[in-house]
Amino acid sequence: MFESNYDRTDEVAIVTGASNGIGRAVAERLAAANATIMVADVDDDGGTETVGAIEDDGGTAEFVRVDVSDANDVSAMVEATMDAYGSVDVLVNNAGGSFDDGNPHRVSEETWNRIIDVNLKGQFLCAREALPAMIESGGGAMVHVSSVNARTGIGLAAYSAAKNGILALSRLIATQYGRHGIRSNAVCPGSIITDASSEKLTNEGPVREEWLNQYPVGRFGCPEDVAAAVAFLASDAASFISGTELTIDGGLTAGLDQQLETMMYDIDDSPAHDRGGA
Repeated sequence: MFESNYDRTDEVAIVTGASNGIGRAVAERLAAANATIMVADVDDDGGTETVGAIEDDGGTAEFVRVDVSDANDVSAMVEATMDAYGSVDVLVNNAGGSFDDGNPHRVSEETWNRIIDVNLKGQFLCAREALPAMIESGGGAMVHVSSVNARTGIGLAAYSAAKNGILALSRLIATQYGRHGIRSNAVCPGSIITDASSEKLTNEGPVREEWLNQYPVGRFGCPEDVAAAVAFLASDAASFISGTELTIDGGLTAGLDQQLETMMYDIDDSPAHDRGGA
């Protein structure tokens, strides 16, 4: 009989972007494994709701407001965690998003910088600040949320570049800090339906139908699909796994139809006739 090694009793996990969607599902999943959760987000109301949901289920959680692209905020987040609970054992680098993104010739410099800041710089800052605390605590696990956009060209220029950078950052942490007891891995979700999902994916129509057809399992993902994978990588069951990426996409990246890019991002339109991002 195998003993469960998913239990996180006496461990403390910081989950960024935990006010909703994937982040909330991850926070609740780790709390269910008895971890104490620091719910970190810019959304006060959503973060408080996540804490309430965890506490209603008998878990322990606290909310800290943090803009992950702000070094002072991130430092204060880690300090607050150490002050409250004395350790950082798990960091789930989840905060991120895409806004006003698209084809490279349409993306403004302002949009590019903001997306890189929130997604890539934010994960770097959180990892940088958490590393000393985790090593002081005897080691731990980092799980960085990337995307299938990092693994194949399916649109969203700035977001894809940031998510690919996350994979390199995760590998570097794994190789340079493994001797100090740190494991670092990334997950690459496919289309996960949340409140922030594109209407093209949630509303009935040709784009949704065509996109859904690319998933061999016959459905889009849900936040709990990602949470299960994150909980595994953060657990002792994955104690010999570090520096790798787990793709959670229902088979999407096994093969893509370029017709999807035409429908989603209008790639047939020549950049010579469209300077929207200039």
